[in-house]
Amino acid sequence: MVDWQSPEEIANDGNAFDKFMHVLLGLYIWEFVTSLPFDWQFISRKRTFKWPLIFYFAGRYFLLFALIGIAIALNVTRPVNCQALYTYNQIFGNATIGLASINFSLRTMAVWSQKWYIVVGLVAVILGHWSLLLHGVLLKAAWVPGQGCVITSTSNRVLAITFSYTMGFDAIVLVLTAWKLGIKSLHSRDRSRIVRLIFDDGLIYFIVALVSNIIATTFMVINLNPVMSIIANVPSAVASTIVACRAVRRLTNYTTEGAEVFGSTQASTLAFSSRNWFSRGAVSMSEKKPDGVHVQMDTFQAAPGEVSPSDLTSYIHYDAAGRIVKATEVNVYDIEVGSPDSEHKHSDLP
Repeated sequence: MVDWQSPEEIANDGNAFDKFMHVLLGLYIWEFVTSLPFDWQFISRKRTFKWPLIFYFAGRYFLLFALIGIAIALNVTRPVNCQALYTYNQIFGNATIGLASINFSLRTMAVWSQKWYIVVGLVAVILGHWSLLLHGVLLKAAWVPGQGCVITSTSNRVLAITFSYTMGFDAIVLVLTAWKLGIKSLHSRDRSRIVRLIFDDGLIYFIVALVSNIIATTFMVINLNPVMSIIANVPSAVASTIVACRAVRRLTNYTTEGAEVFGSTQASTLAFSSRNWFSRGAVSMSEKKPDGVHVQMDTFQAAPGEVSPSDLTSYIHYDAAGRIVKATEVNVYDIEVGSPDSEHKHSDLP
């Protein structure tokens, strides 16, 4: 039977941990580089930066800093302050876990139209989450001649509580999102594609985060030795961050294209803007009536049970669940029907 506490076994586990971290670093660098064009569009101001993206960029770059710090700790050949180095790695690594959860919490707040009880509740949960993530130094490391920086002890109890709290937090976010977009919208004849996008991405994130956190928590509870107890922590942070960042990019790219009329912001369910717009395809129009612009409707056949545009006297805004939230008087408008039963040809702007 393996003696997990023997110096030889700990050394072998340390070598495995070393190689595993390098694999994760290579994986994340590939993910980071392939998605740089998205970042550059905001850096070069080709796209408008909105404050919810702060958490996207912070989580994305914090994880890169943490992985670089881990690589330095594993490859340093001269005596250094190992405790300071691993404290740096822990702070940035834990922050990425919290930021991944925040990215999906913002979605939930938005689809609930920023109801005060949802916002206050989620903010309270977020603060509790970060109080655990930044609880203190949960591992100790020291320089060992001939081996380099070695982890000597870990606070597995606090780490296990933190990961369990993360799983509960993600479950709350998923349930709230599912209730708003899934269960409460099941009576709708045809749910929007963006609703399915938000719901599906949230479900995928929850499954990935749940599985990775369960594995990490299991290793911490078993506590075979200081190395094995944290060997699954970094994979959990990497998996959660990659899925969360991909979900943010998917939603941003989708809403930028403006595939359909949806929400009270410019083709986005993340209703954090105070300006009211409506858009369809590549055409966007503000509520201010432009001079000399005429919209000609070629053909439009309303689907069964829907109101014809000729019967409407106002433009209707919808929230992320498809409920009417605002009506604004306009003279000309353009509607794209998401139902497969309707026919619609693009408008001509002479």
